[in-house]
Amino acid sequence: MNWPEGIQARPIDKGDVEAWAELMAAKERADEDGENFGAEDLAEELELPHLDLAKDTIGLWSGDRMIGYGIAHVRANVVDVDRVNTEGTIDPEWRRKGLGTTLMRWLIQRAGELHTTAHPEYPGLVGAGASSTNAGADRLLRNLGFEEARYFFDMRRPLDQPVPPAPVPDGLRLRAYDTSYEEALRLAHFEAFSDHWGWTPPTTDAWRARNVGSRAFRGAQSYCVLDGDTVAAYVNGYEWEADTEVTGVRELYIGQVGTRRAYRGRGLARAALAKVLAKAAEAGYQRAALGVDADNPTGALGLYEGLGFVTHKKFISYQLPLD
Repeated sequence: MNWPEGIQARPIDKGDVEAWAELMAAKERADEDGENFGAEDLAEELELPHLDLAKDTIGLWSGDRMIGYGIAHVRANVVDVDRVNTEGTIDPEWRRKGLGTTLMRWLIQRAGELHTTAHPEYPGLVGAGASSTNAGADRLLRNLGFEEARYFFDMRRPLDQPVPPAPVPDGLRLRAYDTSYEEALRLAHFEAFSDHWGWTPPTTDAWRARNVGSRAFRGAQSYCVLDGDTVAAYVNGYEWEADTEVTGVRELYIGQVGTRRAYRGRGLARAALAKVLAKAAEAGYQRAALGVDADNPTGALGLYEGLGFVTHKKFISYQLPLD
């Protein structure tokens, strides 16, 4: 890639996380996506097992200041389409200079290499996402041939409101997560999400890194509905301390909600989520938040609205076919 004079491009490593965190803070101040990450959160991102830091990451530098970054994420398995998801941003002070377009072209090129190497027997797509209010990102992606593929809602609920009753059916138990449930939870999650758009099963290590093994995971604010040793339904809670530091609001993020197929239609996810909300309020959290696919096939949007969540922002998932 031909980067402008004075801009250094190189892979990201653990020594860059403080500068990366400053870049992400500048992005949030401009774009208001509701996402704040500290240096430790970003260091954990670099430990994801599928990432080859030397090839899948890029940082853009002006002197000792990181002014842009990009990461391409390959998937270990494919169900129907090989979606190589990408992420990245340009510092707001450096936008409208062509850097975003050049960065996205680099990500598309890397996505193509990953697709050709890992899953050439499947159709390939490059994925990217942005808030619906980010006109600059929308224009950049459309100019490169991306099209809207899916909509997601960011929903919030204050925790000073009463939680509607949601009893657990007879014969089932509602319990806070502990490590003895880890494998049963993984199996429940893989089944529950297998009919969701874009889902492909990650490796066990990758799932753990993003879920119960992440520093943001909060086991005391995560609940499972148990049928014997089977996790029938579950709700996983997360907390980003950097977000609290910036906003002054202690928020529990509901990262995953799922019910195994044989147990659907019995209100199990509602019971688990109601319990999580009540326990989060007791623990001093002030707000709960989550993201949901607007076309979720299990009726999740109605579940969340029924428990008092309201839509705060809309995000768009874009995709571009790979040749």
